[in-house]
Amino acid sequence: MVTRTDAPTRREQILQEAARLFAERGFHGVGVDEIGAAVGISGPGLYRHFAGKDAMLAELLVGISGQLMTGGKRRVAEAQHGPVALLDSLIEGHIDFALDDRDLITLHDRELDRLRDSDRKLVRQLQRQYVELWVECVRKVYPELAEPHARVAVHAVFGLLNSTPHLSRPSSLPGRAATAALLHKLARGAFAAAAAQDAPE
Repeated sequence: MVTRTDAPTRREQILQEAARLFAERGFHGVGVDEIGAAVGISGPGLYRHFAGKDAMLAELLVGISGQLMTGGKRRVAEAQHGPVALLDSLIEGHIDFALDDRDLITLHDRELDRLRDSDRKLVRQLQRQYVELWVECVRKVYPELAEPHARVAVHAVFGLLNSTPHLSRPSSLPGRAATAALLHKLARGAFAAAAAQDAPE
């Protein structure tokens, strides 16, 4: 969820274990005591960090949406080698998320509707902004691709990359680097195929 070299804070540890447990057993299948036990503190001790499970779920789902958007904007700001390199960078960043934060993908698919309306709207707003950031880049790489088709292609690529929780056991995959390279090739192929459909004959 957070790429860092120093040890995670207690709050981050709680969120990591909450994400894992919620993904494995569902939001209602996990108690506060179980989350506390996973990080070595009492269940009631969690309330020094979070108001409850609902607050943990909100921070996980709003947080990762915000991180994806922030990361995407940073890649755009740092881009120095043209739109093709930027698109590759955006794909690489999303693949990192898809491979390293599978529990959050599962949580989003299963539990988004459990958020308060305000939190759910914020997640959707951040996601729309993230999509549009990609659409702008994709259309620079493939100018023949109509904007509505570019948006469909971006959503389709997200679906492809976010399928990682369904890729069987991680140990059965060809290795992180090989999986990342394959996902990248598939994403670029999807955009190229969409552009070819829109290209004038």
